[in-house]
Amino acid sequence: MKSCCIPAALLLLVVAGLLYKFLWRGEVAPASDGRSAILMPQQERDLVLREMRGFLQAVQAILVAADRGNTQGIVDAAREVGATQQQGMPGTLVKRLPAGFKMLGFDTHRRFDQLALDAEQLGDTQHSLQQLAKLMTNCVSCHASYRIDSINE
Repeated sequence: MKSCCIPAALLLLVVAGLLYKFLWRGEVAPASDGRSAILMPQQERDLVLREMRGFLQAVQAILVAADRGNTQGIVDAAREVGATQQQGMPGTLVKRLPAGFKMLGFDTHRRFDQLALDAEQLGDTQHSLQQLAKLMTNCVSCHASYRIDSINE
């Protein structure tokens, strides 16, 4: 029995270490500005930054639509960056991202989806603006905690 437990325990430790590296820690290093630098090739960095610009464009479109009382504009802008946008992310990219970054990203997409749904059902632009203000705490938190640095691969 003992001869079976030792290899099983070692295998469990290896699996736990791999899960920590690829699902929790990601590929990060301390950055000179106090944030965590997420390390990735330029192509993946460009993909993440494009997604972030999409968030920013959606925020601007939501603000314009709310100012005009255009709830359908709010719905359309929010849905554009909802959870369906996450599909098709390369697995190599996902493994590089630390858990905190992934959680903020997933939650941001989810909040945009909820904002779209509520705008569609309630038609209340003030409620949408309140949701957007709360959603923006994810953006501020993420940018305060992380930066994305290119690596050569």
